[in-house]
Amino acid sequence: MSLVVAGPWSSHDVPGLLRRHWPLLPLAATVLFLLAPLPAGDATASGKVGPADAASLLLVFVCAVQALRGRVRALTPLGVLVLGMPAVGLAVATMTAGDPYAALPGFVRYLQVFVLVPAAVVLLVRDAGEFRLAAGCFVVLALVQGAVGVVQYATHTGASYQGEDVRAVGTFGPGDVMGMATVVAYGLIVATAAALAPGLPRRLRRIGGGCALALVLPLVLSFSRGAWIATFGAAVLVMALAGIRRALKVVAALAAAGVVLVGGFGVGSEMVAERLTSITQVSSAPDQSVTDRYTMWAAAESMWRERPAVGVGLKGFPANRDGHASLGLSSGSDTAGAGQAYLRQPLLSPHNMYLLILSEQGLIGLIALAGGWAALLVAGLRRLASGEGVRDCGLIALGLFVWQLTDFLYADIGGPSTVLTGVIIGLAAWWALPSRGVADSGAASAVPLRGAAAGSRGRAPGVAARR
Repeated sequence: MSLVVAGPWSSHDVPGLLRRHWPLLPLAATVLFLLAPLPAGDATASGKVGPADAASLLLVFVCAVQALRGRVRALTPLGVLVLGMPAVGLAVATMTAGDPYAALPGFVRYLQVFVLVPAAVVLLVRDAGEFRLAAGCFVVLALVQGAVGVVQYATHTGASYQGEDVRAVGTFGPGDVMGMATVVAYGLIVATAAALAPGLPRRLRRIGGGCALALVLPLVLSFSRGAWIATFGAAVLVMALAGIRRALKVVAALAAAGVVLVGGFGVGSEMVAERLTSITQVSSAPDQSVTDRYTMWAAAESMWRERPAVGVGLKGFPANRDGHASLGLSSGSDTAGAGQAYLRQPLLSPHNMYLLILSEQGLIGLIALAGGWAALLVAGLRRLASGEGVRDCGLIALGLFVWQLTDFLYADIGGPSTVLTGVIIGLAAWWALPSRGVADSGAASAVPLRGAAAGSRGRAPGVAARR
């Protein structure tokens, strides 16, 4: 008996495809709704509930309905613990906050991003074909946002940077300058993993390689040092896991693209060089943004020392910042351009997710959240090293997850793209925590379905048996 892939992209029956995979529509919408632009002139809109957040709530609702009908994956006890443990830490941080009612919105947001959305992704994505469909949405989002960003740089209609409106921010606007850089980096990592995956058809690998090269330019034009560092680290890991020989080809292609774009055409060469140099000057001659970041890091550490077990409570960092920060902290950051007027935004977080958790949730929250992430990373690496499962899914999941964990050293949650953090954690958990009694083989993985309704969905749509 051999296995023939019949994934979502190989079906010629669109109505049948929708019937089989309709629970994934809210997941695709959660990613692709980030193509919707923010209202012009409202830089604060990045902190509001947007279409992608609404889609994620629908995703959770669909997952709940499917779970009641017995049409979701079966989790191991370890999976239940890793996915549910953050809720305990969040509840403790909310109840012990100085003002629990003020902490309640933070509890809902954290629950959405770190518990509900990841669990929904793990339970609803049934096989490798559906995993690839979800990952492909990241590439589509990155290509569109990246194209908008390149046009912004070329036409001087981007966010203000060094006195010029050239910073590529996509549709996110200057109020969320990390938004485009984040989604472009996600797409670049997925495309790089697809280009290196040995199990995919050559045509798909070539498409992945072409998309990865195309996404290098908008990532560079985002002028985001944190995104550059996280992308470099995640890409190196993916290439190392895929094999040295394949990795060398990708490195050579990316290096050639960089030389042509920056050296040959001079695309942002002076600004890129200055931005790269500033990475090595964070201690000797830091700019104001780096000084602010160090000051807020110190303030977060001071809050934690004040309440080491439970922290100051969710959403407590802004209220306690001035009492713990030094005089070196500026009043805010300047934002302008991309169709929005000048606005000075206050600094409301330490721009380090681990320190934000530590200051607001204490050691209990950090262990519950970061401890689960460490468990997923170790389990995912072990599964890939053991040769289990579908290799391209493992490369994508680990690449995205390592990017997120690295970026958390320089950034925290905030803005419309935050919901994608939950999707990425879910994809990483899907890979690291396979269902009980399931052994992946070939190009897709079947998963057992429970309940009386399993008869119509018992066979994973990504696999067709042939004798």
